[in-house]
Amino acid sequence: MELWNSTLGRGFLLVGILNDSGSPKLLCATLAVLYTLALTSNGLLLLVITMDTQLHVPMYLLLGQLSLMDLLFTSVVTPKTLTDFLRRENIISFEGCALQMFLALTLGGAEDLLLAFMAYDRYVAICHPLNYMFLMRPRVCWLMVATSWILASLSALGHTIYTMHYPFCKAQKIRHLLCEILPLLRLACADTFRYELMVYVMGVTFLIPPLAALLASYMLILFTVLHMPSNEGRKKALITCSSHLTVVGMFYGAATFMYVLPSSFHSPKQDNIVSVFYTIVTPALNPLIYSLRNREVMGALRRVLRKHISPTRSTP
Repeated sequence: MELWNSTLGRGFLLVGILNDSGSPKLLCATLAVLYTLALTSNGLLLLVITMDTQLHVPMYLLLGQLSLMDLLFTSVVTPKTLTDFLRRENIISFEGCALQMFLALTLGGAEDLLLAFMAYDRYVAICHPLNYMFLMRPRVCWLMVATSWILASLSALGHTIYTMHYPFCKAQKIRHLLCEILPLLRLACADTFRYELMVYVMGVTFLIPPLAALLASYMLILFTVLHMPSNEGRKKALITCSSHLTVVGMFYGAATFMYVLPSSFHSPKQDNIVSVFYTIVTPALNPLIYSLRNREVMGALRRVLRKHISPTRSTP
């Protein structure tokens, strides 16, 4: 096939889920509602955690970072998907594709590591409560946050540079919601087998150790919770952990399907559906899962609303 030079200004065509849908207008409206929900819920949660001093503790610092990552992750993908559909123009430049890939990989990788750190936070809080403020002191928390961002961005940078160095064929249709490694490699006019194998190995390396640490943390938590004398304490611990495990299940399920399961076991259409799940649906649901079942967050939300939105009553 004839090659094209990216420096000529030609880009890729993102043939995402809206183009393959039987009801694209309904799906577009659904995605718009989910994106609005993701912006509102994550933005509100970030605002509450920032403004309410009672939430300035390690657990909510990490939760705030999760909301920030979700907010940025969905904003990297969804606005372009919606505007492209409405304008009937789904072109993305070579540079724009590289930037979108870098940001998506960075945010996805950072969330992967952060969820494992959040599990460690819950393990320390439940299994070693007397040492909690020492083991999760602010310096340790910010080190966890920085580690998540730095390792994810370095990995994303390497993958982006190596993926985009391939020569691409004239058929520039990316059958995916966004620019990701595997859909792009299908367009490469070169042997990508070794690199695809490396992507698989890196995916396993980046996903499995945090997931194993996370599962180990929750096994120890469950053992401790079952031996708690207080029913109220047991119930509170189980509610907090069940919220985290729900988020973990959604994120790791989608990530495992995309990057650990061999590509021969899933089609481009299935990849598109899963990509909608982890880039749009999950960011919209995460803050609702955490906040609706968390009394401290709901109490902080009421305090912030009373303080900054409710009209001040005049004194007689």
